[in-house]
Amino acid sequence: MKNVPRILTAWTLYDWANSVHSLVIVSSIFPVYFSATALNETGGPVINFLGLSIKNSVLFSYTISAAFLFTALLSPVCSAIADYSGRKKTFMKVFCYTGAISCSLLYFFTKETTTFAVICFWLSLIGWSGSIVFYNSYLPDIATEDQFDRVSARGFSMGYIGSVILMVINLVVILKRDWFGNISEGLASRIAFLTVGLWWIGFAQIPFSRLPDGTKKVKQAGNYLLNGFKELQHVWTELQEQPLAKRFLVAFFIYSMGVQTVMYVATIFGSDELKLPGQSLIVTILLIQLVAIPGAYGFSWLSGRLGNTYALMIAVTIWIVVCACAYFVQTESQFFGLAAVVGLVMGGIQSLSRSTYSKLIPASTDTASYFSFYDVTEKASIVLGTLLYGLIEQLTGNMRNSILALLVLFIVGFMLLWRIPSQKIYGLRVENAELS
Repeated sequence: MKNVPRILTAWTLYDWANSVHSLVIVSSIFPVYFSATALNETGGPVINFLGLSIKNSVLFSYTISAAFLFTALLSPVCSAIADYSGRKKTFMKVFCYTGAISCSLLYFFTKETTTFAVICFWLSLIGWSGSIVFYNSYLPDIATEDQFDRVSARGFSMGYIGSVILMVINLVVILKRDWFGNISEGLASRIAFLTVGLWWIGFAQIPFSRLPDGTKKVKQAGNYLLNGFKELQHVWTELQEQPLAKRFLVAFFIYSMGVQTVMYVATIFGSDELKLPGQSLIVTILLIQLVAIPGAYGFSWLSGRLGNTYALMIAVTIWIVVCACAYFVQTESQFFGLAAVVGLVMGGIQSLSRSTYSKLIPASTDTASYFSFYDVTEKASIVLGTLLYGLIEQLTGNMRNSILALLVLFIVGFMLLWRIPSQKIYGLRVENAELS
């Protein structure tokens, strides 16, 4: 049964639960704390990590790359096991708990425990990204096609609202430390990391109690490891007969390299390149989250008016302008203005990408396998995007040169989207069948 309000609400509450990781750990408090804490004995940014001398901002980018590369290799195996055991929700729980507990352990992050903290950060990214593939795969199982855009946008909006609420609570602790016994700013930040884990696990219990377990498939011969990658190969083979879906995934891969990289390194850019104070950066990220809520709904409305592809092309065009402006940004007010624009398109492009893909996959198919493929595509884009960003900075010594590379990615993504006919919300699967 689809479009059951109670189940749809429960599904969106996982966005509410896990999005605090994206805001507090990835985008705001943790990157600022990391830049201020991951320093060498003389206070410089080049630190020793597992025997290697590396700049802390480059290590931050590479850690993200490594986490998503690991998830991209792991998720096909887990998806295959979930498919043939009917335990989609179980795997979602395992990744959720791994990520949340790792966030909580960041409470122990000090200058002396930097290596431990980097490993915990790495595990938190794996837990977050691993749970998302199973979470996303529920969308076509619980909603009809005409509801994909709306429900997907609602999920992202719930995530933004929930993460902002916890962020405000954490900001109160950080900015009003005298209310809490004059604790240090470092301790206030580490308390924020602990609250992320507790919030994530706590609110995740609602979707875990209401979402179905998944449909059990007939077990195939062979081991689960090979079956996982066979599933991806099977999806890839099917995509050859679905030109719209194939074209979309190629375009999604390219522009996601830019989108995801901006999301993961924006705070580090403001901290290291613009030398903005930590509190200003945190307020900026909070602004992005607030603006992203109407942005997600706005692009959902736009897709209904113009079609998914045209709406995505508008979003990518705005990202091109953002990157061009970011290369020249110098002041705090300019950074704030750019952040507001990023917020408008961040939620919209993520929500619309998820719902567009839901429309393009065959109506009668195994959604976990298709979303595993989608997840691997997205994770591979994050790996390459953050790796490219970090590598260019390492080679040139300037983050602004990395931004130029992102600009090129968005231009290429726009050109690839241009090849996809834009259909309104009810027509994508029909058009996909006709083109095949």
